Amino acid sequence: MNLEGKLLGNRYEMIEKIGNGGMATVYRATDKILKRDVAVKILRDEFTTDEEFIKRFEVEAQSAARLTHPNIVSIYDVGVEDNLHYIVMELIQGKTLKEIIVEEKGPLPWKWSVNVAIQIASALETAHRNNIIHRDIKPHNIIITEDGIAKVTDFGIAKAVSNSTITAFGTTIGSVHYFSPEHARGGYTDAKSDLYSLGVVMYEMVTGRVPFDADTPVSVALKHMQEEPEEPIELNPNLPTSVNKIILKAMQKDTTLRYQSATEMLRDLRKSLKDPDGDFVEEEEYDPTAKTQKINTDMYGNLLDDEKENQGKNKTGKKDGKFKSFIKRHKALSIFIGLILLFAISLGGTMAVLNITNPPEVEMPNVVGLSKEEAQKEIENAKLVFEVSSEEYNKDVPEGFVISQDPAYMENYNKVKEGSTVSVVISKGLEKTTVPNVEGKEKNEAIKMLEDANLKAEVVEETSRTVEEGYVISQETDPDSEAYAGDTVKIHVSTGTGIKQVTVQSVIGQTEANAKSTLQGLGLKVNVSYDEDTSRDNGVVLKQSIDSGKVVDEGTTITITVNKVAETKNVTANINIKQITGYTEPTGDENTTGSTTTNNRANIEIKVGGETVYTDSNVDKNTTNKTATIQGKGTAKVEVIITDSNGGNWSRTQTVNFNNATTINFN
Repeated sequence: MNLEGKLLGNRYEMIEKIGNGGMATVYRATDKILKRDVAVKILRDEFTTDEEFIKRFEVEAQSAARLTHPNIVSIYDVGVEDNLHYIVMELIQGKTLKEIIVEEKGPLPWKWSVNVAIQIASALETAHRNNIIHRDIKPHNIIITEDGIAKVTDFGIAKAVSNSTITAFGTTIGSVHYFSPEHARGGYTDAKSDLYSLGVVMYEMVTGRVPFDADTPVSVALKHMQEEPEEPIELNPNLPTSVNKIILKAMQKDTTLRYQSATEMLRDLRKSLKDPDGDFVEEEEYDPTAKTQKINTDMYGNLLDDEKENQGKNKTGKKDGKFKSFIKRHKALSIFIGLILLFAISLGGTMAVLNITNPPEVEMPNVVGLSKEEAQKEIENAKLVFEVSSEEYNKDVPEGFVISQDPAYMENYNKVKEGSTVSVVISKGLEKTTVPNVEGKEKNEAIKMLEDANLKAEVVEETSRTVEEGYVISQETDPDSEAYAGDTVKIHVSTGTGIKQVTVQSVIGQTEANAKSTLQGLGLKVNVSYDEDTSRDNGVVLKQSIDSGKVVDEGTTITITVNKVAETKNVTANINIKQITGYTEPTGDENTTGSTTTNNRANIEIKVGGETVYTDSNVDKNTTNKTATIQGKGTAKVEVIITDSNGGNWSRTQTVNFNNATTINFN
């Protein structure tokens, strides 16, 4: 059935189908009220005909909706419309872990794998604290976002399916490659079963293959129950010994030899990153103290003696009784009667077993908010088993009263089998604690510090230009302040700058146009300055402000210095020698002296930028417009020097822009 375009619950518009699974079809949809994209899982038809499953599914989905954790796909809503049972959840952009393993075609990097396992274990830790067991941990149910965050999905639905469809007609159905031994044989499953499955997922990540494989699901299940896996370090010699031990401990067939909680496994996983070859994984030993009971075989000996005695009597030739004679005379009729009796006995036995194994349903009471004693009384009066799963501090519920129950109580969906266990969490009342300072700490270290202070951590990820990725930028509750145990402290963790990083290329020797095009193509801003180097080609880049190979933020400004060699230009210099030297014509008496001729002659030298570019000699001092053509580049100092034979020395200086000037005058 294609639901594209359908509006569910007058709220969720189905946009497109994005996936098919064994339990549900997944659509991308738009939430018309909150204006956001969501994922909607529509249960497959084979599950909607089982009323018991539907009830259990809704209870479990509501329980899973209470979970809030950065590594758990959030459930927003649960509903039913036109016999379509659906779950609305967070839409994640990314790939499943299974897709990544298949694409890699071999082992994934062990550090990356351990980081993913830490995130999955952290999600399981939160779920187990809320008395929710996943029961179907596998790479297909783990989504890796584009930012590398692991998200565990299908909490709640797995348990409902497990209880209704995990075995049918003697065939195991589901993700048998990741089942725990107790799950495979249909036994009792708990939090330790999830940890076994996580161990299998880790095994597949670091080796590229599952630990047990066979032609049929039943054969795989038997291997989980009977065979030991090949050690992952033998398949991947680069694997640290601590990670190898963690995987093998998680996959112990005896639940008492496994990790007893996700918290315990998390502790070892975090240690393995700091001390990969450390010997810190505690390997539990099997406890052989259980005694084997002896069966009394005397009764079988007596029966055998009686049979021999009867056989002896027959051999003596005594006459058979009437019943035996009838059987011997009417063999066909006797066989028919025997079959009827056998059928009746089998039917009676089957009904008796069904009555024993399928007890009647009873109403489960709502005991949240009651005292422990009242809750126990209510549950036992309903012919159910009362169990305290844990005790924890709670500022809203008084000490000794029930915080929550599992299964959760829901109006109109509170039927359970007689004899079922109802687990409750009891409040330990208020406890004050001191909030630690986690700013600047690595994320996992900060979470552990808060948990050690009996506080919960809520991670808010954001970009930062100053704080390294994976470290705490700030915390919303002040350090060293008092808080109640169980309170949530929001910590803001850096995901890096959020700005694209680019590597600077060398443009030295390129033309100005090419250099600008190259740098702007990298996303950099370009500033241009000019300098002159007569030994280099005109118009090429002489230097750049940021060295080649350096990584900078996109949008950074880089300055390039371009060679600009000035052109040589001609300028006409007009020199008033008479005015500069103060020369005056001699009188008649003076003309009779012999020095007159020598006195009225002068020598001219013109320098541009300190270099002599023009000379002339024996020039008449009475000249008022001596013309000389000089050459220069750009802006330079021009100096005119006039001397005579009598030791006279006169000079005039101007700064001249040869690019603009055509004539200059010296007076």
